[in-house]
Amino acid sequence: MRKYLFALFVLILLIACAPAAKNQALIPNPGPQPNLYASEQEYRLQPGDTLDIKFFYNPELNEQVTVRPDGRISLQLVREIRVAGLTPEELTNLLIKKYSTELVKPEITVIVRSFAGNKVYIDGEVNRVGMVNLSGPTSVMQSITQAGGLKETARVNEIIVIRYLSEGKYTIIPINMEKVIDGTDFSQNILLKPFDIVHVPRSTIANINVWIDQYIRKNVPIPFSVYYGFNQN
Repeated sequence: MRKYLFALFVLILLIACAPAAKNQALIPNPGPQPNLYASEQEYRLQPGDTLDIKFFYNPELNEQVTVRPDGRISLQLVREIRVAGLTPEELTNLLIKKYSTELVKPEITVIVRSFAGNKVYIDGEVNRVGMVNLSGPTSVMQSITQAGGLKETARVNEIIVIRYLSEGKYTIIPINMEKVIDGTDFSQNILLKPFDIVHVPRSTIANINVWIDQYIRKNVPIPFSVYYGFNQN
């Protein structure tokens, strides 16, 4: 029985040392990806954003509001306004139009104080899974660093970024962080966009270690350490 288990253990180690086969079907080629954080498109307001509404000649109407989950804000005199999806400039023009029936010459400025949507999500083999704020241009490596860095069990050559394109549509961008770490291909370290999901998968050897723990260490009533040596008798 011991010889059989020892042979099984050696076989598992050989499998672990073999190079991992890449499943291209799971990582479709998204085509050329621009390495840009900033976009020429204007920022569009979304729920959770905090706005300062400033009136130059009527400071008593100044307000700081947060866009509600339904995409609306409430203001004096004009009641509720749907703002989600508008740019700050579009909202400014809309407010000027609405307040023109109440004020002689409304001069209004909209200032976005905080951006609820400037976040990405880090999942998988990192030390702190969760959200990371985008306070400026942030690369994949920088986001992983903010998440506490990679675990030893991470498969650094097959990290994926899941990017939202439009309603119901996503693209998957494969990232080989090994090439970034060894300096051979820094283009892999793309800049992230709001709502990106960075997933760091578990390495093959880590999966095998889990299998050993579940099916050998916890099920074989013999101390596992005995299989590392040969029987001297």
